[in-house]
Amino acid sequence: MPPAPAPRLRADVSGLPRYVPGRPAPGDQVDKLSSNENPYPPLPSVIASLREELGRVNRYPDAKSGELVADLSAALAVPPEHLVPGAGSLGVTRDLLAAAAGPGDQVLFAWRSFEAYPMLVWAVGATPLRIPLRDERHDLEAMAAAVTDRTRMVIVCNPNNPTGTAVRRGELERFLDRVPGDVLVVLDEAYREFVDDTDVPDGVELYRDRPNVAVLRTFSKAYGLARLRVGYAVAHPPVAAALRACALPFGVSGLAQAAARASLRAAPELLDRVGTLVAERTRVSRALRATGWTVPDSQANFVWLRLGSQSTAFTDACEAAGVMVRPFGDEGVRITIGIPEQNDRLLKIAGDWRA
Repeated sequence: MPPAPAPRLRADVSGLPRYVPGRPAPGDQVDKLSSNENPYPPLPSVIASLREELGRVNRYPDAKSGELVADLSAALAVPPEHLVPGAGSLGVTRDLLAAAAGPGDQVLFAWRSFEAYPMLVWAVGATPLRIPLRDERHDLEAMAAAVTDRTRMVIVCNPNNPTGTAVRRGELERFLDRVPGDVLVVLDEAYREFVDDTDVPDGVELYRDRPNVAVLRTFSKAYGLARLRVGYAVAHPPVAAALRACALPFGVSGLAQAAARASLRAAPELLDRVGTLVAERTRVSRALRATGWTVPDSQANFVWLRLGSQSTAFTDACEAAGVMVRPFGDEGVRITIGIPEQNDRLLKIAGDWRA
C-alpha cells in the first residue's frame, strides 16, 4: 500500500527563523540570568487574586478584558477604546503585523533586536528588513532612510533587547517626523518601567498626537507575570480596531486579567522592587567596567557584553559555575539582573574571566 501523501504546507517553513528561548534551569542551585525574568515572586495581593480566580476557571474569561482595560485607561490617562490587551507584548506584536503587513510588504527593525521579530514578520508573509545597530543603539537615521512605499511597519524596541540601550527623545521625535503618516510605527516598550534616564521618552506621551504610532507594554517583566502572558497595545482607534479584529478570541486568560489588575493596584510596591533592580543594574555595570568589560548603558533589566566569538565559551564558563546567561550566536551575551547574591556570583565569574 503506497504511503499516504503528506499535508501540503508552506514550502518556506524550513527557512522560518526560530525563536530560541533561554534554556530552563537544570536545578534550584543554578542562577537563571538568561530570560529577563523578574527574580521576585508575585506579591501576596496578586497571589490572592489568582486564588480567587481559580474558582472560575470553568468559565471563559472576558473576551474584551473590560475591567483590565478600564484600569489601564485610568492609569495611563488614555481612552478605553485606545487599549487592546493580548497574550503578552509578543502576542500583540503578532496581531499588529497581521493587521498591517502581508506578502510584498516590508517591516523594518533594528538588528540585533528582539529575536522574535523576524519570525513574526515571516509568519504574515512580509519581508523583514534588518537595519544594523550603530554603537549598540538604533540607527534611526538609517532606519528612516530605508522606509519605502513597501514599508508597512517600523518597530523601535526601546529600550532595546538584547543590548539594553535606549533612544532619546529628540532623536526619536525627529525620526517620527520623517516616517510617512501611512506607515505604522510600533514602540515596543516591554522594559519601560526600568528606565531611569529622563531623556528616554515615554511612548504613551508620543503616541497622543501621532495617529501612526502604537505603543506596546507588558506585565511580564517589571510586574513579574511572565508565565501568565498578558500585555497590551496603546493605539488610536483605527489601529486599535484592526488589532482587535486580528486578535485571538479569549487570548488573555481570566487568571492573567486578575493578576494584571492586582498588579496595577500594587504598582507602588512593585515599582519599589523595580528600583532595587535598577540599582543592581547600576552596580553590576560599574563592577564589570571596573574589571575591564565594555558595557553599554542599559535602561532595561539586563546588561549586554559583546563577546563575539567568545560568547559560547563565556556562557559555558558561567553555566559550569552555576549561572545561566543568554548567548546570541557569535555576537554577545545578555545577562539578566537578579538578586544581589546572584549578581555577585556573576561578577566573580566575569572577573575571573578577565583575569
